Amino acid sequence: MNTTTSTARVMLHDTRARTPWLDLPAAVRAAVEAETGPVRAVDTISAGLNSGIAAVLHTTGTSVFIKGLPSDHRRIATQHREAALAAHVNGIGPKLYWQLEAGGWNLLGFEHLTGHPADLSPGSGSGSGSGSGSGDLAALAATLTRLGHIRAPEVPLARIEQRWAGHADDADLAVLAGDRLLHTDLNPHNILITDQGARIVDWAWPTLGAAFVDPACAALWLIAEGHTPSAAETWAATIPAWREAPAAGIDTFAAVNARLWEQIARDDPQPWKQRLHQAALTWHHHRQRTPRD
Repeated sequence: MNTTTSTARVMLHDTRARTPWLDLPAAVRAAVEAETGPVRAVDTISAGLNSGIAAVLHTTGTSVFIKGLPSDHRRIATQHREAALAAHVNGIGPKLYWQLEAGGWNLLGFEHLTGHPADLSPGSGSGSGSGSGSGDLAALAATLTRLGHIRAPEVPLARIEQRWAGHADDADLAVLAGDRLLHTDLNPHNILITDQGARIVDWAWPTLGAAFVDPACAALWLIAEGHTPSAAETWAATIPAWREAPAAGIDTFAAVNARLWEQIARDDPQPWKQRLHQAALTWHHHRQRTPRD
């Protein structure tokens, strides 16, 4: 696989066009400033696929990250899910300060996390690190270990076997089912490496399932970023939920994602989606060749 260009960097070319802060209706900006105080400067965030606006607002003495969608947007439910879930992932995700509805927009205000998107490429497991371990991969493994202990919150969430229905038989998908909270979109831009370790952002698609599913989602991105399937699985094995997973569960995950990313890449053949499909297919073939006891 050609990994000269990072999958994450390629992904930046498929980001959503953002609404600039000053293009929001005056009523929206006034409602936000009632929460934050006067906005002195704005940094628009280009990375990401889901939000109509994403920006860091700098006020006197503090900064706030905002994201939002028009109130009538077809994906507005993702805003409400993320708001409802925020307290359950405190310390893993960013702290939610407020949610507001004004001027035809729904906005969330989060703590502004200072850090860099995770480097998931080979070699990123060493080097200067955070309090959770040395290197970005170690920091991510520590955070996924914590996440693996969070059981289903009292928030209506889809189940993994529902989300991936049609990509495998119900009997096969059952091995992915469970009561643990999953993020499932662990692309490097959703993983910030901070002084306090790895923090996982953009909880627009939370799901319930087996605890090993999120480490598997991360392992798939490792393969897309240049790791061999064996190396990605060795990294994942540092996470307890992965070590406890049945081999059949990993096999099913790889098979389902090969089919899932084939469909995604066919429907919208962006280069990074094609690379994820290739990574998933490579992993699926590796699992098929792996001897079983």
